[in-house]
Amino acid sequence: MDKQQLLAQANEKLQFIYGDEYEDFHKNGLENLISQWENKKWHVPTPISEKNVYMITYGDSIYEDGKPTLETLYKFLKNQIGDTITDVHLLPMFPYTSDDGFSVTDYRKINPELGNWEHIEKLSGDYRLMFDFVANHISKSSKWFQGYLNDDPKYRHYFIPKDENFDTSKVVRPRTSPLYHEYKVALGTKTAWTTFSEDQVDVNVRHFPVLLELTDILLEYANKGGTSIRLDAIGFLWKKSASSSIHLPETHAIIELWHLLLDYFKEGTQIITETNVPHKENISYFGDGENEAHMVYQFSLPPLVLYTLTTHDSTKLTDWAKTIRKVSNDATYFNFLASHDGIGMRPTEGILTDEEKQLLVNKVEDNGGRVSYKSNPDGSQSVYELNINYSEALVNKQENETDADAVQKMLAAHSILTSFMGVPAIYYHSLLGSKNYYEGLVASGINRRINREKLEYSQIVDELKNEDRRKAIYGGIQEMIKIRQQEPALSPYAEQRVLDLNTSVFALERKNEQTGDTVFTVVNIDNKKVTIELPTSGKNLFNDRQVERTLTLDPYSYAWIKK
Repeated sequence: MDKQQLLAQANEKLQFIYGDEYEDFHKNGLENLISQWENKKWHVPTPISEKNVYMITYGDSIYEDGKPTLETLYKFLKNQIGDTITDVHLLPMFPYTSDDGFSVTDYRKINPELGNWEHIEKLSGDYRLMFDFVANHISKSSKWFQGYLNDDPKYRHYFIPKDENFDTSKVVRPRTSPLYHEYKVALGTKTAWTTFSEDQVDVNVRHFPVLLELTDILLEYANKGGTSIRLDAIGFLWKKSASSSIHLPETHAIIELWHLLLDYFKEGTQIITETNVPHKENISYFGDGENEAHMVYQFSLPPLVLYTLTTHDSTKLTDWAKTIRKVSNDATYFNFLASHDGIGMRPTEGILTDEEKQLLVNKVEDNGGRVSYKSNPDGSQSVYELNINYSEALVNKQENETDADAVQKMLAAHSILTSFMGVPAIYYHSLLGSKNYYEGLVASGINRRINREKLEYSQIVDELKNEDRRKAIYGGIQEMIKIRQQEPALSPYAEQRVLDLNTSVFALERKNEQTGDTVFTVVNIDNKKVTIELPTSGKNLFNDRQVERTLTLDPYSYAWIKK
């Protein structure tokens, strides 16, 4: 697309977003921004393929005393992880005041405890980087919000004060805290909309200078090494009276605008939307498959895999997986099992019954985890997420599982993750075989800290070599990744067909129509040995043995059969 086409299409988006409020300054402002970025140097990334695997981590997840943690993370990746991980999702790496990074004080600076932009540049030389853009809200300690409180003309309209004429009765939120908070100023108080917390104040994108500045930040991230941009909590961006104020058309149009700009300046940059909501709402962010998110978080996968390995029945997972189809040659799913947050339960709505959800709640609490709740418009509360290390969540205590069983279940879960249509993303604690971190949970009172332990470099390196659990999980996942990266049938865009072989297994056929490669993946989700009939014979990629249709799998074992 040339510049004139970009300007025309971008202006159409602005006209839709601002409707009757649209004026020439909207068009002129965006044109000026585009002109400012045209003379910059842009490095276009290679296309996403079966080789791409993301690791989700904080910039200080691996540390050494006295050193910038981004420097230590780089050393750990180079020395311990190697090239099995191609993309590193750096959770918010900016100065912040709370929520482990998600209340950003300055979008354009690196947290000095982590390092600086030079460390980011060095990391981006060997790994593709995913930057976290917390576009919906900013810290109350930020220059923006302090300017709002002090009535600075520039920031006077950057936030949303309480308005008695604005109907919030239908607003959907993931928290139980007040929607508005009060803040002291010299002559009294000011109010502001706070979807998540008193320290995370929602920005007002209806005020065009805010959208323009957010857009400039997005382009800066892409220019400084971001090959993927994660739009955190993006569904809440636009607010409208008497609406849910989530997933509104204006929010979708803003993402479409950002998609246009990134395709123009740095084609191949991945926009990834993070919307922890029911599946149908979540995938709406694909737009028409080519104009909005390049990837959406596959939020239904973590709880459904957990449910499947808890009940030893693949029916729910199989039925849901049959609804997952190829989106386009440009868009696919961002698959994960664990992250810095908990296991979201809203994505199971319409898939699991209340009784089936409660089964998981009870299990997680029995296994030492915690449960977080959200407020509903009618004043009630419901389960929002389960807070626990994923490997600990998988354990069925009543079945007297051994440590070896726990390891094998973790590997079984990741064999589903790494073979499912889309791009796999593995949380660092999953890759490294960690357990629940009770010290952080108790000290902070924050449920999510149970799965956010920071690891000292030399200690984790030693444990990966000598601690049986860590070594087995890490080695098993590394092996899966290496095999995946050699198989075109496991491309993020290759076709997927779910196979009904047995309720004790979960099975897929993955086929790359361009290359003709086909791989069948089968996972025993039961604690008993199972024998199944495959639709074809082939070679098991994990041991190079020929399989003649009949396959026997030990408890929680898996096979990838190449036709």
